[in-house]
This record gives sequence, C-alpha cells and structure tokens, in this order.
Amino acid sequence: SKDNDDSNVRPPVTSADVRIVQRAREILNSPAKWNRADTRACPAEAKTFSLYCAIEKATVEVTGKFQHRGAAMQEARFVIDEVAPHRGKYEHRLMDYNNDPTTTFADIQKVLELSEERIEERLAGQK
Repeated sequence: SKDNDDSNVRPPVTSADVRIVQRAREILNSPAKWNRADTRACPAEAKTFSLYCAIEKATVEVTGKFQHRGAAMQEARFVIDEVAPHRGKYEHRLMDYNNDPTTTFADIQKVLELSEERIEERLAGQK
C-alpha cells in the first residue's frame, strides 16, 4: 500500500457519516441483497452489495463522492477489529469479514449498527 494510505486513520465525523451508515443499512436491509463474495469492485448496476459496496454506494449517494478512508468506512473497519474472531487473518477488513464463511447477515447488520452508534458518540464528543 502507499505510504500515505493509513488504514487506521480516524477522520473527524460529521452528520453526513451518520446518514451514510443509516443508508448502508437500508441498502443491505435483507439477506437477498447481500453479496457474500466481495471483490471491492462495486458495479453501478449491481443488485447485491457487500458491506464495502453498501458503504461505498451510501457514501456516494449522501456526499456525491467516494472516500476510501472516509469516516463511515473507517468506523466500520474499527468495529470489525473489535468484533471479528478471525480479524488477525484479514488483509482487507471490510472485504475479508464480508467474505468470511462464518460471517452471517446478522453480523453484517451488527457492524453497521455499531458503526452508527460509534459515529453518533464521536459526533457528540467533538462538539
């Protein structure tokens, strides 16, 4: 990876980040919409979404541009660090957790719920 691309950077959160995670939960609101085989390529015409692609799509819808290290995306990575039993083996947290055969749809929803809670807490703390 590029030297300036820190996968643990923690950007300040905004109210847009709360909306991004809420929107990602809507995009992934049923197991039928979940893509279990993420490649981190998110085609515009896709009908199913990985955790990564749901957040990417939500970010673009809410902010008009994609940010690989945006706060919503980063917060989801940190949640995975806490909750994923196999996180030590992951090269790409969002993709590898999404694709882990032990990860359930409920787990994916939980990551988004916890991300939303963390972002709201951080938002309150930044004031």
